[in-house]
Amino acid sequence: MRFGVSSTLLLGAGVASAAAPPYQQILDMPKHGVESVAKPLQDFHDQVKSGFESFSKPIHKLEEQLKTLSDEARQLWEEVSNAFPDSFDHSPVFSLPKKHTRRPDSHWDHVVRGSDVQSIWVTGANGEKEREIDGRLETYDLRVKKVDPTALGVDPGVKQYSGYLDDNENDKHLFYWFFESRNDPENDPVVLWLNGGPGCSSLTGLFMELGPSSINAEIKTVYNDFSWNSNASVIFLDQPVNVGYSYSGSSVSDTVAAGKDIYALLSLFFKQFPEYAKQDFHIAGESYAGHYIPVFTSEILSHKKRNINLKSVLIGNGLTDGLTQYEYYRPMACGEGGYPAVLDEASCQSMDNALPRCLSLIESCYSSESAWTCVPASIYCNNALLAPYQRTGQNVYDVRGKCEDSSNLCYKGLGYVSDYLNQPEVLEALGAEVEGYDSCNFDINRNFLFHGDWMKPYHRLVPGILEQIPVLIYAGDADFICNWLGNKAWAEALEWPGQEKFAAAELEDILIVDNEHKGKKIGQIKSHGNFTFMRIYGGGHMVPMDQPEASLEFFNRWLRNDEF
Repeated sequence: MRFGVSSTLLLGAGVASAAAPPYQQILDMPKHGVESVAKPLQDFHDQVKSGFESFSKPIHKLEEQLKTLSDEARQLWEEVSNAFPDSFDHSPVFSLPKKHTRRPDSHWDHVVRGSDVQSIWVTGANGEKEREIDGRLETYDLRVKKVDPTALGVDPGVKQYSGYLDDNENDKHLFYWFFESRNDPENDPVVLWLNGGPGCSSLTGLFMELGPSSINAEIKTVYNDFSWNSNASVIFLDQPVNVGYSYSGSSVSDTVAAGKDIYALLSLFFKQFPEYAKQDFHIAGESYAGHYIPVFTSEILSHKKRNINLKSVLIGNGLTDGLTQYEYYRPMACGEGGYPAVLDEASCQSMDNALPRCLSLIESCYSSESAWTCVPASIYCNNALLAPYQRTGQNVYDVRGKCEDSSNLCYKGLGYVSDYLNQPEVLEALGAEVEGYDSCNFDINRNFLFHGDWMKPYHRLVPGILEQIPVLIYAGDADFICNWLGNKAWAEALEWPGQEKFAAAELEDILIVDNEHKGKKIGQIKSHGNFTFMRIYGGGHMVPMDQPEASLEFFNRWLRNDEF
């Protein structure tokens, strides 16, 4: 199956803009026609707003909607689609439902009804009656089953739960897997981990990066000494729907819609397990989670009456502010990121030539936030600034090597994880209700892109978050797709009261303090107020996989609120 660069995948076991053949194949740039793509788009949004509701039709019917646009708007779409035809072919706006069989409630150890939680009223500070927990939870249920670790060989002795969050009104069912801390679960914090894609399972992060076990070539579990549940309890969530073990008869195609599900999941989980609700809670993720986390965090913080003790968020090698970050693909590919150049001088020059038009298109997207402007920006910019690198065969997630397994996003280990999670005994032990597991769902990847989500300015939510809790942006410095140069740049460009002092702060060394390698340099850090940026040496897109010791070091110290 061939995917255009329009559906570039951000791995992180689900990343934001990584396109790796053959899952995603970069198309050759046309010899002419691209120069006229970026025409002025000032009145674009007003012209198409009235017709936007019909955008949920398949892309192959797009011409019907384009008839309602101005000549300028229609020309933009026609020129981009002519330049990159495969990016527009076979692009369903809805993913096909996954085959599944729902298990009866009797299968589960606990079923938490959102309607029951919503019916609990308490007396407020001024004597008035109010709901114990804010939000619309009445359509949600949470199903919970205790997992037998010995049956799976994953962290024996550690308490585990798996199950589904059900949105019964919209037929959405999100799978999760929870691991207690190996250390002191009664006091250690709780962390939600999210991979990106959009459309990749967080169980890839579990088994390839930061979870208690990895999977080897013999499809056997291997204990991970550097698991993030060493000193924290961790929830791995397959979202949005139709990712991993999750399923639905409907579709989610934008980050904001997914945020409501996260709030419901956490509210019901902590209601069932109040012993974890009193601990500090953090959200961490990578890649396209650079989109997810600002939205999900803002949703949680918007509810004043909540049982979620959110203390901070961590975004690793994320795609958050495309307007700033896309400028740094050329420097990273051309030897300015601390590693040898991947591209020749001519390719570097072609990326420089394409950048002004790319930025113009992203600015139009930021201005309107309409799919009609955001989709062309994504397709043009990805083809112009990612394609030259991808055509080299180099790993987009790690500039130090070639793509070793093109059928598994460059990593053989991704195939091992899929083989393990598709074993009947694993499906049964976890209570999975789908017939099979896929590490990434590429229909969802394309759906998000064709609904304009890819280039949306979600970084604008970060200042509001910084007013309440700390934010850590960390980046492995060998990643290309969400590289450290771009992450540092958008963090410094972010407009918030502490911007000037944060931008002026110098990078300082991060040294190991927690183990026998005390004093070893693992990266650099700069911080002001609630905002912190880290560069992690020798880490690719998936820092915990490439640098497990350094990853656990900064993770533990961040959760402890240590001074770096």
